[in-house]
Amino acid sequence: MLIALWPHHWSRQQRSNATLVSALVLMVLALALLGQILSFLPEPIGPNAQAFSEGARTTLWLTLISGSLGLALGTCAALARTARWAWLRWMASFYIWVIRGTPLLVQILFVYFALPVLVPGLNLPDFAAAVLALALNVGAYNAEAIRAGLLAVPRGQTEAARALGLGRAHVFFDVVFPQAFKISLPPLVSNFVALLKDSSLAYAIGVVELTNVGNRIQSATFQPIATLSTVAITYLLLTTLVTQISNAIEYRVDVEGRAQ
Repeated sequence: MLIALWPHHWSRQQRSNATLVSALVLMVLALALLGQILSFLPEPIGPNAQAFSEGARTTLWLTLISGSLGLALGTCAALARTARWAWLRWMASFYIWVIRGTPLLVQILFVYFALPVLVPGLNLPDFAAAVLALALNVGAYNAEAIRAGLLAVPRGQTEAARALGLGRAHVFFDVVFPQAFKISLPPLVSNFVALLKDSSLAYAIGVVELTNVGNRIQSATFQPIATLSTVAITYLLLTTLVTQISNAIEYRVDVEGRAQ
């Protein structure tokens, strides 16, 4: 969307940089001005504008932190799934099987309520528990996306790099992983956008994010249409801006292979 606004004579890097900066600026402005904009609306939105703004910030922080942890965890799990050692492959496969086969809401409740029972003394705050559960969840999906990227790199390139005398680490980090990451980028971006919406389930353990704020306000005012519509529009705004940032990154690395 934003990429199409820039002059066609600009290079791919210039257009991607301009889109990335513009989307980040718009994101900051949206979060900073959301409360002021909503304050002009009638009840029940106007009097609770600051609560909506704080809920949106909490949602974004929850997504950014858990998404970053999930990317690191997914990378490790993908490497474990393709490792030479059978026990490591089994552990990674078991983790992915469990996470992908159970509901996210159950995972959030398990981390918050059951984990302290299994590990005495580990009493996580609601925000930290939500981050951990969301990171574990998105990490499993990221692992399969990255593993698919690793397997998509032709084996001949690995053999050619080794024939040139490159060590195992150089072959992986300089030849295999950059191509695998490029292939995996679209599903990774999709997982991150889905994570932004899935973070709404954190309301179940008391995290005061956007959905929780909307639910509390509609329960107190008995005006669900205006309240939940505001929540939905705010989510739509956040996902649109996040998608623009991800599109700029995909355009920069030329995921579709259209660079001349």
